[in-house]
Amino acid sequence: MHSHHFDDDTQPAALSSTSASQPPHVYAALTPDVVLDALAGVGLMGDGRMNPLASYENRVYQVWLDDGRKVVAKFYRPGRWSDAQIDEEHAFSQQLTDAEVPVVAPLILNGSSLHHYAGFSFSVSPWRGGRQPDLDDWEVLEWTGRFLARIHTVGAAQSFVARPHINVHDFGLEPHDWLMHHHAIAPSQRTAWSNACLQAIDKIRHIMDAGNATGHFAAGPCQSLRLHGDCHPGNVLWVPPDEAGGGPHFVDLDDARTGPAVQDMWMLLSGDRAQQTAQLSTLVEGYEQFRPFDRRELVLIEPLRTLRLIHYSAWLARRFDDPIFPIHFPWFGSDAYWQEQTQLLHAQIEAMDEEPLHV
Repeated sequence: MHSHHFDDDTQPAALSSTSASQPPHVYAALTPDVVLDALAGVGLMGDGRMNPLASYENRVYQVWLDDGRKVVAKFYRPGRWSDAQIDEEHAFSQQLTDAEVPVVAPLILNGSSLHHYAGFSFSVSPWRGGRQPDLDDWEVLEWTGRFLARIHTVGAAQSFVARPHINVHDFGLEPHDWLMHHHAIAPSQRTAWSNACLQAIDKIRHIMDAGNATGHFAAGPCQSLRLHGDCHPGNVLWVPPDEAGGGPHFVDLDDARTGPAVQDMWMLLSGDRAQQTAQLSTLVEGYEQFRPFDRRELVLIEPLRTLRLIHYSAWLARRFDDPIFPIHFPWFGSDAYWQEQTQLLHAQIEAMDEEPLHV
């Protein structure tokens, strides 16, 4: 997505990667031996082979067991979620599995899905194959929409108690304030980015306020329910229909939160307005075979997209002491990065002024 290069002196001091003067990152203690010992502690004996899987927030490994099975071991980033919040994610996953929704739920081992070893919380899931879905294929989109409706039917049956809501403060204002307070923004872009960010946040609040004067732009009191929360194409595994278990499989409920149903739809859209309208119409067509979709939520797509944009920059900044982040996001923190973010925020401000997508 980005190809920015910057010299060391353009990187904000607050985001410099781990140096000799800093303590080792907490994940430095998560060696292969620790992973295998953790699994042995719940009765799973690895044969020594493991493969790290793409995950920045947590550490996730595909592990081969000595009985020939493959499992996925997920070690949660310390301090991010409480045990109660992780337990709610696991309970939601299990309820979805019980409802025959193709979600990969953690295994129950020794009577629990959440385990602790050497200071880490971890879970173990069965390994599932698959590839990223072709979202230009209408059958794939409609099928995905049907399963999203089934996820939301289960999600609406009860509420999260410990896990948070998607809201303007946590995804907009707090990330803005953190970035400003920690001097994480390139000095030359600091004022411009902050002004654009606060202007965008004001507009998001206006749209999300059911009592504002613009009438049809108000989202109204949309239903909040338990969501996947991070339903982008990388978290949907597609198995061809002619194979066993064919269709979409939803993975990684790590960001499961409470929010509007459209949160689990908009990240599956891409392209220009006409393309997104066609994709959304097909998703909703599948969705409404199982559950009605409130069209008032369509006005929330651009505000939710904008909040993710703001939150993502702060997420990168907060994680930059983790050695894998400077390696995988070398463009982050440069003047060019923040200039681009400011331009994207201005584009989002304009997008939020336009009529929402219609289906």
